[in-house]
Amino acid sequence: MTDYASELNLFIDGAWRAGEGAERHAVVNPVDASTLGEAPLATPAELDEALAAADRGFQLWRATDADTRAAVLRKTAALLRERADEIGKLLTREQGKPIGEARAEVVGAAQMFDWYAEEAKRAYGRVLVRPAGQRSVVLKQPVGPVAALSPWNFPVYLLAKKLAPALAAGCSVIAKPPEETPACTSAIFRALADTGLPAGVAQCVFGVPDQVSRHLLASPVIRKVSFTGSVPVGQHLLRLAADGLKRTTMELGGHAPVLVFADCDLEKTLDMVVPQKFRNAGQVCVSPTRFHVEASIYEAFLKGFAERTAQLPVGDGLDPATRMGPLANRRRPPAIAALVEDAQAKGARTLAGGAPGDRGFFFQPTLLADVPLDADIMSTEPFGPVAVTRPFETMDEAIAEANRLPYGLAAFAFTENGRRANLLGDALEAGMVGINSFAISTADAPFGGVKHSGFGSEGGVEGYDSYCVVKAVHTA
Repeated sequence: MTDYASELNLFIDGAWRAGEGAERHAVVNPVDASTLGEAPLATPAELDEALAAADRGFQLWRATDADTRAAVLRKTAALLRERADEIGKLLTREQGKPIGEARAEVVGAAQMFDWYAEEAKRAYGRVLVRPAGQRSVVLKQPVGPVAALSPWNFPVYLLAKKLAPALAAGCSVIAKPPEETPACTSAIFRALADTGLPAGVAQCVFGVPDQVSRHLLASPVIRKVSFTGSVPVGQHLLRLAADGLKRTTMELGGHAPVLVFADCDLEKTLDMVVPQKFRNAGQVCVSPTRFHVEASIYEAFLKGFAERTAQLPVGDGLDPATRMGPLANRRRPPAIAALVEDAQAKGARTLAGGAPGDRGFFFQPTLLADVPLDADIMSTEPFGPVAVTRPFETMDEAIAEANRLPYGLAAFAFTENGRRANLLGDALEAGMVGINSFAISTADAPFGGVKHSGFGSEGGVEGYDSYCVVKAVHTA
C-alpha cells in the first residue's frame, strides 16, 4: 500500500498533523513481522492542544441540536460503508484478521453510528407529578469531554462503540486508539471530518498508553473515561480517575465458559462453536474458551471439534480463503505457548494444534482436552486460538465451574431444554449470556461485564446514558 504512511497522523482541533515529537511507533504486519510504517506519538504539548480543543468543542457541540448531531452520525455511517473495503484492508494489514471479518467490523461500526444517530433524538427525561402551577422535570445532559481508550483486537468497532454514543449525547472526545492499528482507526476520524464535524469535537491521538492516560486523566477538562482492555490496566485507570472523581466505563477481560448439554443439536452446536472460537484468532474478549461438556457426549464433542479445527484454513488475512489469520503482535505467541505447555505438563491432551506457526505471529488452532483445574489456562484468559475442555455430570456442577472465576463478561450455553435455558440465564454470573447463540454484541443491546470484568455498558440506551448526567429542575 504505497500511500500507507499518509494515513498515519494525529487529528487535533479539526486538522491532521504529522506529530511534532521525534518518537514514533513502528506498525508491524503480523503475517511476516515486516514494518508497515511509523505512527507519530503525541507530545505533552499536543495533548494539551487536544484538551483545549475538546473543551471548546464541547461548548459548541452540546449546544448543537439533536437533528444536526444525528445527521453527522448518519453521514459518517454512510461513508464507513462506502469505504468498508479500503478500511478493511488497512485493518487486516495492521491487525491480521481475515478480510471478511475486517469488512464486517467496519460495517458493524457503521451500524453503531446509525443507531446512535436515532438515539440522539430519544434522550427523553421525565416530568414528575406536582400540584397545579408547579413543574419538576428530569433532564439528560452530556457529561462533558470524554477520554476514549480502545484496544487493538477490534480497533474500528470498539472505537465506534465509544465515539458514536458520546457524539450523539453532545460530548466532545479525545480518543487514543491502539498504536498497533493507527490507519484503520484514523479512517473513522477522516469520515467524521468529511461530514463537516466541527473542529474540536473529536480528536485522535497516539502515544505511550500510560503517558497519554496519565496526562488526559490529570486534566480537569476530561469528565469521563471509557476504557476497553485488561483488568490490570482498568484498575490502574480507575485509580487515576479517582483523583478527579471522573465517571468511568470499564469493559475489562473475561474467560467465557460454554456449557454444552447432551440434549443440544451436537452437529449444529459444533458448526457454531468452532468458527466462533477461532474468530479473530481467539482475540475476542467474549471468545468461548472454557468448554464444559456433559459427560455422555464429551468424546463425540471432542471428535467433532478436533475434525473441524484441523480443517480450518490459516494464513494471510488478505487471502479470501483464510478463516484464521495471525495473532496481532509478537507478544501473543509465546504467551499462549506458555499456557499450552503448562496445561500439557499437568495432564491435558492435545487433540489439535498446540504450537506457534513457522512465520510471523501465527499460532495453530488448538484444542486441549481433560484440562485440570490447576492448569494456568483454566484461570488465565489465553486471548488466542485455544479451546480448553472438561466433562461434567450435573448442571449444578457446570454452573459452579462457569462461575468459579472472578470474571463475568460473557457466558454461553447450548441446550434444547427451555426450562434449563431459563435457569441458566438466571444462574450464570455474566453481564451477557448467549443461549444457543453467540450474537450478544449488537448496537441496541448493552455490552458489559460484572465482577472483575468491569462495570457500565456500551451499546443500547445504557451506552448512551453513560455519556449523560441527569439534572432535576424544580419550578414553583
